[in-house]
Amino acid sequence: MRTHWLLLTVLLFTLVTTLLFQGYTQHLYDDRPDGDATPAAAGTVPEAIHTGGPVIDTVDGKPRSATPKPGTIALTFDDGPDPRWTPKILDVLHRAGVHATFFVVGTQAAAHPELVQRMIAEGHQLGVHTFTHTDLGAAPAWRRTLELREAQLTLAGAAGVTSSLLRPPYSSTADALDDPGWSAVQQAGREGYLTVLTTQDSEDWRRPGVGEIVKNATGGPGNQGQILLMHDAGGDRSQSVAALDGVLSTLKARGFRFTTVSDAVGLPDPVRPAGAGDHWQGLALIWLMRAGNWVLSVLGWLLWAAGAVSVLRAVAVLVAAARHKRLRRRGWGPPVTEPVSVIVPAYNEVAGIEPAVRSLLASDHPVEVIVVDDGSTDGTADLVESLDLPYVRVIRQENAGKPAALNTGIAAARAELLVMVDGDTVFEPDAVRMLVQPFADPAVGAVSGNAKVVNRGGLLGRWQHIEYVVGFNLDRRLFDLGECMPTVPGAVGAFRRSALLAVGGVGEETLAEDTDLTMALCRDGWRVVYEERAKAWTEAPASLSALWRQRYRWCYGTLQAMWKHRGALAQGGQAGKLGRRGLLYLLMFQVLLPLLAPVVDVFALYGVAFLDPVRIIGVWAGFLLIQMLMGAYAFRLDKERLGPLWSLPLQQFVYRQLMYLVVIQSVFTALAGSRLRWQRMQRYGSLQVPVAADTPPEPVGVGGYRAQVHEAARNPGHGT
Repeated sequence: MRTHWLLLTVLLFTLVTTLLFQGYTQHLYDDRPDGDATPAAAGTVPEAIHTGGPVIDTVDGKPRSATPKPGTIALTFDDGPDPRWTPKILDVLHRAGVHATFFVVGTQAAAHPELVQRMIAEGHQLGVHTFTHTDLGAAPAWRRTLELREAQLTLAGAAGVTSSLLRPPYSSTADALDDPGWSAVQQAGREGYLTVLTTQDSEDWRRPGVGEIVKNATGGPGNQGQILLMHDAGGDRSQSVAALDGVLSTLKARGFRFTTVSDAVGLPDPVRPAGAGDHWQGLALIWLMRAGNWVLSVLGWLLWAAGAVSVLRAVAVLVAAARHKRLRRRGWGPPVTEPVSVIVPAYNEVAGIEPAVRSLLASDHPVEVIVVDDGSTDGTADLVESLDLPYVRVIRQENAGKPAALNTGIAAARAELLVMVDGDTVFEPDAVRMLVQPFADPAVGAVSGNAKVVNRGGLLGRWQHIEYVVGFNLDRRLFDLGECMPTVPGAVGAFRRSALLAVGGVGEETLAEDTDLTMALCRDGWRVVYEERAKAWTEAPASLSALWRQRYRWCYGTLQAMWKHRGALAQGGQAGKLGRRGLLYLLMFQVLLPLLAPVVDVFALYGVAFLDPVRIIGVWAGFLLIQMLMGAYAFRLDKERLGPLWSLPLQQFVYRQLMYLVVIQSVFTALAGSRLRWQRMQRYGSLQVPVAADTPPEPVGVGGYRAQVHEAARNPGHGT
């Protein structure tokens, strides 16, 4: 496995682990009040336990219980610590000089270790109340062990101590112990815990009012020892805080002595210093929980930001597309009728070169076709020459790459207006004419046409068809209006020859020569526009592996071009528009958001598992609806049938993941400084030879040019 995939796997595994742990600790937390328990049968609970004391010991398998000494009150608090109410409870106890026993929840102790430390420092006793306040009686054995172990580790990490005292959530008095609860008590005993139940419940969890809490807490008979239950967390505990002074003063006036649980029943102190191993494991657990909280916070902000940016982008492209459509009704100016040189770089294009060339000759605009054979080994040049087509020249050269082939064609071209087309592309009869009309504006240096997928069969074909239609009919219209077009596609684009020569021709520094060239023209002050009526049909990859190779090259080449032309960010004029509009748009929506996409998917699964699945699915459906609406509008603009859009929801589960993995691969390759080789796409021969057309119309005054073109067709080596 390559290093970056290993790194990505580790990062995703770490993220998934963190979110699973966070989901377990935060969203499986049982926040029902302690009194909200449903008793079950109690056939297995020994009579001695039912009628015995509230402190139960089953450590050696022989159940026995203990009762507080007469005249003593073991004041206990459950569910904390809480950053708001626990300090107030501690303040009241400190003023009264009373020590209590706090049964803390592990997640709360991990979130507020300073309060646990304060409890220890002020002489209070600690016990565990599980890690997530779960009902131990209803939990399987493995989770009981996990809950107790993690709760113990949080004490070790937060305060450097351990405690053998346990109060199970949803427990009450010994005579209310049922079979599931007794099973949990027995297992806890085997794991070394003393179970502490209650004899008197203040019922402050009901929030019945301060007077009622005082009455419930002080209503015991005579001077019988009690273990009194109150709460310092688990909701609004203002009544508990207000009632505590009254409880303490009333019971003190009756001669009761307040003490800890162990002292009340005459046991050794159950709180001991933690071992070094437990202490460090506890610290690691606490930091993991904090890291989980931090990750969730960051993810929350990132997802809100990504969602807002995505919605704004959807609005922007839809508004821009509508405005672009209205503006195009005005036309470009006087008709452009001058001849055009069409350059076809070809390397092993025998499967599609004939329909490509014939479609160009079928144009309703005067053209010469220059096929530059870049060292093909499959007879591409021989095939074109054997066709003996008029106005077609074949130039042979040793294999030097597509940019070199294009530059050869530019040098050999006789027209000022050039069309560049891939060897796997078929033009519609009016495509060349439409493509050159924007040159009526002298500020226009290049024109992007509208590339369409010809092999649309199967899901992969439909998904690419949708991508092409949306990209060309929404994004390119936005780029056109913003005067920041980053790419004239190699499949269908037109250029001024003088503009190309001014920027040094087609560069060889990147794998996306079309993007590099377009950005260079923008930086040189030329305007690049989009003509949606100039349609050409191209083959799309028919397998996932072929699609990967193509998009990997495109994405990596785009990153190269963006880095090469990063200086446009600080320039003015047309270059500044490219830099501060086009490059930032590409950075946001073709680099950063795809890099965030795996995290979005993981968080979505987290939300379905631990949050409100209806809300999460609703949000996902909302974004899918936005994509459907964008797709429908793009299809309408392109006069396409809406049928393929049914596959758009499925695109989210395969195609989308492939695209963001391509971006990840490209970014890591770029950061590593690796040089990616050219990834040639397999040809499938799905292009159709167009029906023979009449000789292309010849505008007035170009007879001499036509003769030159015809002569060049008879002499393929001319101009090399």
